[in-house]
Amino acid sequence: MSTAFEHPTYNYKVVRQFAIMTVVWGIVGMTLGVILAAQLVWPELNLGLPWTSFGRLRPLHTNAVIFAFGGSALFATSYYVVQRTCQVRLISDKLAAFTFWGYQAVILCAVVTLPLGLTEVKEYAELEWPIDILLAVVWVTYAAVFLGTIKVRKTSHIYVANWFFAAFILTVAVLHIVNSAALPVTATYSISIYSGAIDAMVQWWYGHNAVGFFLTAGFLGMMYYFVPKQAERPVYSYRLSIVHFWALIMVYMWAGPHHLHYTALPNWAQSLGMVMSIILLAPSWGGMINGMMTLSGAWHKLRTDPTLRFLVVALSFYGMSTFEGPMMAVKTVNALSHYTDWTIGHVHAGALGWVAMITIGSMYHLIPRLFGRTEMYSVKLVAVHFWLATIGTVLYIAAMWVNGILQGLMWRAINEDGTLMYTFVETVEASGPGYIVRLIGGLFWVTGMLIMAVNVAMTVKGSAKSGAPLPQTA
Repeated sequence: MSTAFEHPTYNYKVVRQFAIMTVVWGIVGMTLGVILAAQLVWPELNLGLPWTSFGRLRPLHTNAVIFAFGGSALFATSYYVVQRTCQVRLISDKLAAFTFWGYQAVILCAVVTLPLGLTEVKEYAELEWPIDILLAVVWVTYAAVFLGTIKVRKTSHIYVANWFFAAFILTVAVLHIVNSAALPVTATYSISIYSGAIDAMVQWWYGHNAVGFFLTAGFLGMMYYFVPKQAERPVYSYRLSIVHFWALIMVYMWAGPHHLHYTALPNWAQSLGMVMSIILLAPSWGGMINGMMTLSGAWHKLRTDPTLRFLVVALSFYGMSTFEGPMMAVKTVNALSHYTDWTIGHVHAGALGWVAMITIGSMYHLIPRLFGRTEMYSVKLVAVHFWLATIGTVLYIAAMWVNGILQGLMWRAINEDGTLMYTFVETVEASGPGYIVRLIGGLFWVTGMLIMAVNVAMTVKGSAKSGAPLPQTA
């Protein structure tokens, strides 16, 4: 990388590396999602091969979009934000470089092992034990770099974004290490140390908090830095942001049992998960409102700033999905929604609408500054990407909502003699049109990501050609 882009104080090299890989893994992960969506419309697309079957590609898709795309974005933004707000360089360039190469190695191991069917069969925690150990080492190193940088900060306070990033890093370390505890049998096979309902409880303590801390707290760290920066307005209420932080991390940890309603899990644990999920609505909406109100006096910027549109629409979807989640945790609603496509719609309202939107908005703010530019190569292409992403998200989640409610009602319908009115195959046939709409929504998303890749490539190319020095006020 040209020395023109090296900041005299901060380590932007590792930030650039993670930012570029965010775009790369976003395209890979979302393309896999489109392939899976197409397989549910045309099952023969699995080609009759075990490596390309739905059951093998689906965990690869989730790992690619959550950990490869989302994780790379979290590394990039957290390393950038902690340096800017603490006014010091990362405490170790070598350890930061290790986190980049180590994390990419973990992702490549997933790309190889998951299609081969080498998996621990745990949602969001499929990787086998040698890869789990490598990931744990990388993650502990990440924590050391991030928290060590905060420790040597030159500022008296710790900006709220860093509180969220720190909570996400520490909690994910605990979640990963505890849930992945296993007895190795061979180099590619292990057995969980937990059994039965306990294993299920530990898994969904991990699984829901992977959503709560990896996909929420970490990305709220992005929100609290990049929304004020892009809007050129201070955070609406710093006091509310601190209340938001403590309320969120105290409550989120207890919500996991709502994934296990009507199972062998003790009824009291199910009810606790439901109650905590409902309480979670308050801190979630407190954060959403704080982000939205930060735009007070800056709403007119939305007319000309598509990057800000990404960030604001992300907050809208965050508010919507954090209302929908507690509602679906209520047992009577869950009786209809569980195991249906409604759950898939809810997940993607958060994953596409919140996580991907806030990530892309943050990248469009970050990447020009990392490469000595004041803005992206083409603001018009950013606007095109925004509309593709927004329309794609709406198509996806609307199709899954309709499918889910349709499936839930058909499964519950009974004849006068008490027999089921519909066979399972009939519910699958009825879901067909929704799967086509979802596929179209996914194609919109992948098209948008390819446009982003072109825009990023041209931004980097233009910077390299001009040899522009890195702005000192990035």
